[in-house]
Amino acid sequence: MREVDRKNNASKVFLFLQGPPNHFARHLADELEQRGHRALRVNLCTGDFLYWLGRPAKNFRGRLRDWEKYLRDLIVHEGVTHVLYYADRLPYHRIAIKLAEEVGLIAVSYEFGYLRPDWITVERRGMSAQSHFPDDPELIRQIADQAPEPDLVARYRYPFYLEAINEVVFNLSNFFLFFLYPFYDADKMYNRMREYLSYIPRLLTESRNTRDANTTIAHLIETKRRFFVFPLQMQNDYQVRANSPYRHLSEVMRETLISFATHAPTDAQLVFKVHPLDNGIERWPSVLSELADETGVADRVRLIDGGNLLDLLRHAQGVVLINSTVGVHALQVDCPVHVMGIATYDIAGLTHQGSLDTFWQAPSPPDPDLRDALIRAMAATIQVKGNFYTPEGRAAAIPEIADRLIDGRVNEPGAFIDPPPRLARARRLGVPGLSNDIDLAT
Repeated sequence: MREVDRKNNASKVFLFLQGPPNHFARHLADELEQRGHRALRVNLCTGDFLYWLGRPAKNFRGRLRDWEKYLRDLIVHEGVTHVLYYADRLPYHRIAIKLAEEVGLIAVSYEFGYLRPDWITVERRGMSAQSHFPDDPELIRQIADQAPEPDLVARYRYPFYLEAINEVVFNLSNFFLFFLYPFYDADKMYNRMREYLSYIPRLLTESRNTRDANTTIAHLIETKRRFFVFPLQMQNDYQVRANSPYRHLSEVMRETLISFATHAPTDAQLVFKVHPLDNGIERWPSVLSELADETGVADRVRLIDGGNLLDLLRHAQGVVLINSTVGVHALQVDCPVHVMGIATYDIAGLTHQGSLDTFWQAPSPPDPDLRDALIRAMAATIQVKGNFYTPEGRAAAIPEIADRLIDGRVNEPGAFIDPPPRLARARRLGVPGLSNDIDLAT
């Protein structure tokens, strides 16, 4: 197959695959076209179609096993130079990454930012285990030395309902109008209707849960109890499913509790915090209660649903997590972090590099200079200020993302290491699905 000839053509062709469930990708396409480039789109499902209304698009309604040939033909026919996607482990996107490597075009993934609340991650190819961002502290310092001081003031906050409404519209349109794209593989763990119905009990008890959580946090702080924090992630999150060795959160919870029971100070407590967007399908209170009884630490373990995260982190002895962005918040308040999965910020000098058993007794604090260097390096190379959901956030992010795409500055200067430096550790941990090859037997 011939490589697409793009070296002598200043005009670029950007192929958009699935984006966040809102109009962000469409506005980014508008920006790129206003600057003299082409923007193409392939809709994979009804939600894609709805959020791309008003712009021309192609529609792929075939089976996943037919996607690679369809995409390969499209890339060659249209002279695609860049492919953009949200959620790099979606099966369609993994195939796109594989083709990009074969053909020589530039693949770019974008997601919620590591430096939340109002940043967007924009990386070449992928994130976490697939991230090409360096893990060498000295290289990170060198990048930071050339980078400006980032604006860490939260300027583009948005209410949760904006995100929630868009998620509901996107997913329920796929559920009820599935026949428009009958073979779409959403790669979801739960039936969408069941998932949204499961939110109702959580919404009804949200105020009480938050109040109880803040009371627990205040008591821990006032009594000066030693405690560690484990922020739970979403069970259906790709960060758990594709960037950790755990198939279910109960596995990492059990592993953590066994270690805590054996090696943590006897007066220390362990606080599990439910993810703010958890759908309620997994009964975490029951799961934790059973595991705590099994490991003999029921009187030293708590579960909270809500509450002020930063208050918790500022007073905790340390944080244990899979790869949540809570780790970045913890580092910013000098709270020691131990990572159980694959995280971009899991770097010697920042996170605890010893075993979990040693973490309870002697957690390694982050080097503040290296932490500041990491934030500067990320902000200059793979983070963009703004958000997906508000006009102001989009107005801040889209021109900068367009600049980086057109000028070839994604992961630049110097923040693209090949092969991805975290892949070796991911293989040692037994993280599944590291290859971009997809089982197309179905």
